[in-house]
Amino acid sequence: MNEIERRRTFAIISHPDAGKTTLTEKLLLFGGQIQVAGAVKNNKIKKTATSDWMEIEKQRGISVTTSVMEFDYKDYKVNILDTPGHQDFAEDTFRTLTAVDSAIIVVDSAKGVEAQTRKLMTVCRMRKTPVIIFINKMDREGKDPFDLLDELEQELQIKVRPLSWPINQGQRFKGVYNIYEQRLDLFTPDKQKVTEKVEVDIHSDALEAHVGQADADKLRTDLELVDGVYPEFDVQTYLEAEVAPVFFGSALNNFGVKELLDCFVQIAPSPRPTLAEERTVRPEEPKFSGFIFKITANIDPNHRSCIAFCKVCSGKFVRNAPYLHVRQNKTLRFSSPTQFMAQKKSTIDEAWPGDIVGLPDNGIFKIGDTLTEGEMIHFRGLPSFSPEMFKYIENADPMKTKQLNKGIEQLMDEGVAQLFVNQFNGRKIIGTVGQLQFEVIQYRLENEYNAKCRWEPVSLYKACWIESDDEAQLEAFKKRKYQFMAKDREGRDVFLADSNYVLQMAQNDFEHIKFHFTSEF
Repeated sequence: MNEIERRRTFAIISHPDAGKTTLTEKLLLFGGQIQVAGAVKNNKIKKTATSDWMEIEKQRGISVTTSVMEFDYKDYKVNILDTPGHQDFAEDTFRTLTAVDSAIIVVDSAKGVEAQTRKLMTVCRMRKTPVIIFINKMDREGKDPFDLLDELEQELQIKVRPLSWPINQGQRFKGVYNIYEQRLDLFTPDKQKVTEKVEVDIHSDALEAHVGQADADKLRTDLELVDGVYPEFDVQTYLEAEVAPVFFGSALNNFGVKELLDCFVQIAPSPRPTLAEERTVRPEEPKFSGFIFKITANIDPNHRSCIAFCKVCSGKFVRNAPYLHVRQNKTLRFSSPTQFMAQKKSTIDEAWPGDIVGLPDNGIFKIGDTLTEGEMIHFRGLPSFSPEMFKYIENADPMKTKQLNKGIEQLMDEGVAQLFVNQFNGRKIIGTVGQLQFEVIQYRLENEYNAKCRWEPVSLYKACWIESDDEAQLEAFKKRKYQFMAKDREGRDVFLADSNYVLQMAQNDFEHIKFHFTSEF
């Protein structure tokens, strides 16, 4: 029980460029995992961010895939998942949210709530995931803090309660007052090291000496207003996902990050029960169970190895113990399970609920697979969505056919995109959620598998999985739509509709056929 209680597993989510990766770097700095923080966009700082380890991430200054990092802080064991913000990789982020107990949402103080943040918050609301909001970039000119709080309540449809308060902003930004611990922390900005802080009693004259008369008066009025407008902070309402605590700061300059971390480890939930199709699995059960929520190929470019990320849901994971792979009904043993620090990994002997374990994968796992000590249960809720953009993938170098096929197969296992084979002409079609994914696939095929591909246009509207109890009608449908029928990697029938009109007509003409827009049915 002690091991379960001290685990904190959470994801950092937001719109692109709000500062997730920078915040992750600073948390790792406090956790003692890194001595010097790297930068996402290198100007003077030569070290890149720890969680953006892929070559393409370093070049573009964006996160493309979710990174897993863990560290010990005080008496707690913290597992962070840094997710991509770009909408094109939203599927990766949605899947990550199924494996965490809480989330930290990062909001840019100048731009406020943006489209992608709203979308991710909807997922958190559906799953009742508790969230903490960190308002970043206070060292730049931005919106008024009270206006930001109103915007958060309206846009994210959740009540908020500030637990720290900024003293001025932009050029005149002087620090944060920590409401949760009732004390003032003044900082000297330093992008790469942790700085010492000054403690001041807010009601004494010492405050003026540090921040000047005007700012001291404004801080006292603001705090009175905050206490007047917002109810007392109650941890229970946060755990029930009704209230979101709000912190202000600047991740780049290390302002306000420690307040966030100190409060987070105290109030955030330890691992919670997981819903399986058959029953609810509680973390304190004696027998091990877990599910695969992500697969990554080529973490180490020298070895073509795939790693499956397994979230431990109950019991204790032990190295070399026999576990049942439910979908294939096979017993497996893992001789080298690993734990992560982004790309670096170390072998472990045991793991507890809430931990993320890396298992070597030679093609046996799919996203959503369940591992248990023999019980037949299936964990739910890892959807893959119907793609909206399609292109034919063609081999650009006939000498490298084998490498290309291997590369496509491993990247599809990761869930980067979906592969369909057209039944009419046998050509391969890749479907994705966003344009950026095509570039990532092409780049990774070339750099990791030494294979070249080229894209050819195909005009399609949507892919839908079809099934029916009426065999005759299904056959008639396939005959009539012969040119638009394809198979996915599981060998299921997929109808590739070339326009919304065609899709609606098909749904009207064939009443006994079910059309599905996610691959879970």
